[in-house]
Amino acid sequence: MELDALYHNYLNLKFGRGLPLLKTDRFEYALCEDGSTELFLTGRENEPFTNWTSDLRPADPHYTDTTGRAPVLASRFEQLDVYGEQVLDYLLLTINATTSIVPIHPYNVMNDRMKHYCFFQLGQWASLSMLCDEQKTGLRDFFFWFYLYAHPVNGETLDAFSFCGLDLIHTKTGIRVQDYFKVYHDHYAGHHAAYKDCLTLLPQEIETCCRLTLQLLEAVEGRSSRLKLPPEAGLEPALRLINQADELLTAYARNSSEVFGVMRNVFTGVTSTPYREHVISMLLDNYVCYILYFDFNQIDELVEFFRDSPPLCRAIVNRMFTGTIFIQKILQQNRIDLHNYTNVTALFNENSRQMYREFL
Repeated sequence: MELDALYHNYLNLKFGRGLPLLKTDRFEYALCEDGSTELFLTGRENEPFTNWTSDLRPADPHYTDTTGRAPVLASRFEQLDVYGEQVLDYLLLTINATTSIVPIHPYNVMNDRMKHYCFFQLGQWASLSMLCDEQKTGLRDFFFWFYLYAHPVNGETLDAFSFCGLDLIHTKTGIRVQDYFKVYHDHYAGHHAAYKDCLTLLPQEIETCCRLTLQLLEAVEGRSSRLKLPPEAGLEPALRLINQADELLTAYARNSSEVFGVMRNVFTGVTSTPYREHVISMLLDNYVCYILYFDFNQIDELVEFFRDSPPLCRAIVNRMFTGTIFIQKILQQNRIDLHNYTNVTALFNENSRQMYREFL
């Protein structure tokens, strides 16, 4: 599947690994003038994959007169109104933009990390066997909510979709997102002449974009083969716990010290590289989302394990609490009172205290 190679190249470029890029059939990455790195159809450097639909989007129905205007695909989806059309268009952009590598600054670093972490985890979902169906469902909803939230999307889009089995659907209408995306691309490829002023891609190129969008959607729905972080010397134990969450859950159930030992080793590694930092972040997020999500009391085990290494314990705790807002959501969702965890809050630095001031 082309997505596997593109994901490898995405990580390679994003974290400056300097490895040869894998060959892909129809897409390639290129640096843009604004400093971002975008995916382009081979030989089509004038139109990023994420932008080809930009001139097709109708005006926001919340701010324009939509009297008499029906959704473009109304004849195929009679239950759809212009508001549903808009959130489906936003979802299309959100999914396609998963391939973008944007310049990171203090205002987007957390969202960028959360969106791509959740995309990776949604792709792992179907292979989880250590969790019951209820746990898996709750975790998938958690990841998908953050995947949209971190894009970011507006509140209406954030609440517009849900899963029915493996299918992602537009909740209000019951439209399968996969069906909508197929018809959307078919419409513009099949009526190309009518939209020639808004399109720079040829019909067959639109069909190629459709195939990649559907691969990305399949990853979100948990239908695709699992994406994997590529190997790097010295990171193998951490990558095993990241690339298959069942490995993390099994090791933790057997002996939590196994997982904490991997954390300690990767955290204290001599060489710091952007990719190593990414692996550390993914490992800590996995601990938060697969262990603390189900039993927040397990954080006492972590603090106890690192009790004899106070600086390392503080570093791990503060990074878990401030690198993302996953823990904030867990605290709110499960009505957890941080006052019951003074052994943890005593380790907070000023940044953590500021972020969690409403819980302290």
